[in-house]
Formats: sequence, structure tokens, C-alpha cells
Amino acid sequence: MSSLSPKPAISTPPLACGLIFMDRSPGPAGDMRRTRPSFSALPGERPETIDPDRGDALVAAAAKTHSLPLGGVRAVAFDATRDIVFDRMSETPHHPNTLRFRAFDAEDKPLADERWCSIGGGFVVREEDMETPPVQTVKVPYPFANAAELLDIGAATGLAIAEIVEANECALRPRQEVERNLAGIIEAMMNCIDRGLRFDGELPGGLRVRRRAKMLLARFEADRLNNQRPPHEIMDRISLFAIAVNEENAAGGRVVTAPTNGAAGVVPAVLRYYRDYCPGASEAGMRAFLLTAAAVGALFKMNASISGAEVGCQGEVGVACSMAAAGLAAALGGSNEKIENAAEIGMEHHLGMTCDPIGGLVQIPCIERNAFGAVKAVNAASLALNGDGVHRVSLDQVIATMYQTGADMQTKYKETSQGGLAVNFTEC
Repeated sequence: MSSLSPKPAISTPPLACGLIFMDRSPGPAGDMRRTRPSFSALPGERPETIDPDRGDALVAAAAKTHSLPLGGVRAVAFDATRDIVFDRMSETPHHPNTLRFRAFDAEDKPLADERWCSIGGGFVVREEDMETPPVQTVKVPYPFANAAELLDIGAATGLAIAEIVEANECALRPRQEVERNLAGIIEAMMNCIDRGLRFDGELPGGLRVRRRAKMLLARFEADRLNNQRPPHEIMDRISLFAIAVNEENAAGGRVVTAPTNGAAGVVPAVLRYYRDYCPGASEAGMRAFLLTAAAVGALFKMNASISGAEVGCQGEVGVACSMAAAGLAAALGGSNEKIENAAEIGMEHHLGMTCDPIGGLVQIPCIERNAFGAVKAVNAASLALNGDGVHRVSLDQVIATMYQTGADMQTKYKETSQGGLAVNFTEC
């Protein structure tokens, strides 16, 4: 769930508030992927702590009472049918995904009017801050702006990429907090998979897409008990883990943005594969996996984009595959050069991938696409680990290529559901 907690400076207590989603995605996508998380934030809930079932309860309570506790403090009038608006005509110069928050007093005079941009990966910033690059107030020991610099640091210090990232994180917060945060992310990812494997039925939104993870697990277990396990069983399991996560996302459950909600299944699926199936897997290996994946994700965020609305699905599932490939290569003991190679392979074979979800729902093709991204990540890591780290195309080059490709991509292929599969699918 994206983190969004607008805290406008309001001197007079507001008596009503509203949300305006200023993007070009169809209504259903807003209903499930943006509306409920944003709505849940208004009463002061946090994405990392709210129970997934509580979001539904908050929506139901507001629908019944036509009010909500703004900031968890004051009840204000709120009618979702009136106060949640989808504005697909206004220009959004700073980012395609923009949210406008407004609050009013008893005389319907505006008390607050702010715009927030969802820039991908769960990051939400004020619109006015989009023009000002963030200032690094704490000096980290190993700053890097691209993959070449990251490799140079490793060569000069003898540190693995995960150790470089960990040292930088420990400059920002105590080591115990870093380790606690990593453990929390791992737990959230594994819990999301487990939760996704427990539920069946149809996903919300009207496409009548059935949840398959629980059924697939039962089938795989039956094959195992009957000694009918196919040679590609591991691929099936990896796909299963990714599908479980993305069905949770489609149902409005809690996922870890890695790098985004729509691509949240790839990294957990590959991490679960490492934990459950790789000899010698350890908690230290899982931490190295995440730290390395974070470095790769940061490179894409700094030098390109992780937003489907900006660069298509190559910036979501493509980046997730690159992150997972690098993380797995690190966890399995690969050198920094092999890790960088794995990340490059992961993105290279997602270049040009469009984002054209049917009906604006993060279901078709998104759920299965995460399964493919996870399997490809394992393949990318394996190819890199079995090489010597020397390769012709660098990670920096493929990041630049992805960004250029996204800029050339027509808007209808970037999360708008106005082209591609979204318009060629006919519901019978």
C-alpha cells in the first residue's frame, strides 16, 4: 500500500474533506489500488501497521455514517460518492498520478488545498517538492549515483554491494533499527505470500477474475503426494508465490512495494525461493538479498523511473525482476560484477514492456506477469552466476535505455488502459 498521510496546516477544525484523483486511469483502478489506501490514511492509519481487513471496515463505517475521523481526531462529513472525485481532464504537469486533498469549514470555505504525487514505489511527495531535489542532510560513507560508482566502491574497499548499502543505512539510523526494519520487510513479504495462499473466490472489480493461488497450491501438493512432481516444479512454486502476492494486492491487502504495488510479487517470490529451496539459505543471506535489491531499485529510481505511468511496465515488473535477480545473485555468493550482470539481464529482457491493464485493474495481465518476472529473475541470476562477470551491456546502459524507451512510449501504453490488451479484450 502506498504511504499517504496528508497533514495540512489547518488552524480552524475542518468539517468536511475530499479527495480528487487527477490521473487518466479508469475508475476501477482508482477504486482498488488508490482509493482505499488513500481513504484509510485520512483517519491516520499507517500502511505498515493497518490490518488489511480494517481498510474494508473503515470504508463500510464511512459509507454508513457519511463521516470519518480525520487524523483519528475529529469527525468530519465525508460521502465517498460525492467527496472522492476522478478528474481525468486537468493537466498534471509534475506527475501523471496526482492526488488533491481539500478541507472545508462549516461555511464551505476552503481550509486546505494540497496536491500530492504518487511517484512509484510507495513514495508520495507534495507537488511543490517535485521541483526541488531532496537534500541529503546526513553524510553516508559510500555515496553512489550509478552502478559504475557502486562497482568502483566495491573494488576499492572489498565490500559487497549489500555491505555498502548496509553501511550507508547505518549512517542514517542505528544498526539495530536497520536489522529490525529488514526483518519486518521479510516478515511482511512472507506473510503476504501465506495470506494469498489461504483465500479463494473472485477478485473485486468486476472482471470476475478468480483467485488461483490456493487452488494451485492444493494441486501441487496433490502431485507431490502422488509422486508426480514434474521437473519444472520449482518454476511452478516460484510462480505460485508471485501470484499469491499479486492476488493480495488486487484484493487490497498489504504488500511491500518492491518497487511498486503492481510489481510487488517478484521480489518476495524469489526471496521465498531462496529461503525454501536453496541449500545454505540463511537469515544473513535474506538480508543481503534485500539490501542488494534495494541498491538496484535505487539506481532505477535515481536515473530512470519505477512508475508505470511514466515508463510502462518495464519500470515496474522489469525493475522488480532486475532487483530480484541481483538480490538472488548476492544471496548465493555472487561477486559484485556478477550481481550487476544479473540486474542488467533482468531488465534487458523487459525493455519496451507496456502497462495496459484491462479495465484499469491490477489483475490482467499484472498477476501472471509477476510470475513470469520472478521466474526470469532466477534465470538471470543463474546465467550471471555461471559466467565470469564480464559482459558487453552495463546496468547503467540498460537503465538509460529503459528510460529513453519509456519516454518514447505512447501514453496509452502507460497505465491509462487506453491501448494494447486493455482495448482488445472483449468481455463476454
